[in-house]
Amino acid sequence: MEIKKTSKADLENKKLLFRQIGLIVALAAIFFAFEYKSYDKRTLDLMERSVEDMTEEIIPITEQKVKPPPPPPPKQVTVLKVVEDDVEVEEKIVIDAEVDQQTEIEVYVPPVREEEVIEEAEIFTVVESMPEFPGGPAKMMEYIAKNIKYPAMARESGIQGRVFVNFVVEPNGSVSNVKILRGIGGGCDEEAVRVVEAMPKWTPGRQRGKAVRVSFNLPVRFTLQ
Repeated sequence: MEIKKTSKADLENKKLLFRQIGLIVALAAIFFAFEYKSYDKRTLDLMERSVEDMTEEIIPITEQKVKPPPPPPPKQVTVLKVVEDDVEVEEKIVIDAEVDQQTEIEVYVPPVREEEVIEEAEIFTVVESMPEFPGGPAKMMEYIAKNIKYPAMARESGIQGRVFVNFVVEPNGSVSNVKILRGIGGGCDEEAVRVVEAMPKWTPGRQRGKAVRVSFNLPVRFTLQ
């Protein structure tokens, strides 16, 4: 009888593969044998406890002494002076307690206080001797040119022209009631008022030999250079 054997069932062809696998397994076992480490056994006694006797520090209790409140101030005693009936008192107040519904009571009218009317001195526009700036008109123009400051807003906006200022020269030569008659804006009006209010005392105007209040108009020119 002829024995039939397939090529797949023949293990002779796979002998080399099995040999290589066995060699790899043997090398791996030798490698792990060299790498294996053994450790000494240690016995842990977890049940051992030690008790330390610690003395508790006692903190003394300090008592804070509270100061007693200061004694109250002595009471003021009002002494009443007894006056005899026959002594006359300067002011007597009469109280009529016998008043009924039919008694006519005079209506109290408080006294009217007359307010003092302060009369202001007359302001002249033209007088015999007109007021004058110290040194004359030339010194006044020099003062204005030296003290006036061109406003930045007017300079940036290109504003220029004349500001007409009115003021009163008092009998003592001081300047008061400064106001703008016609302005140009841009801060020029306020600057003109400032310069006029800072003026030194004038020589006052006179009427019939007496110093009087005189109204004065002054144009202030603002020109860009």
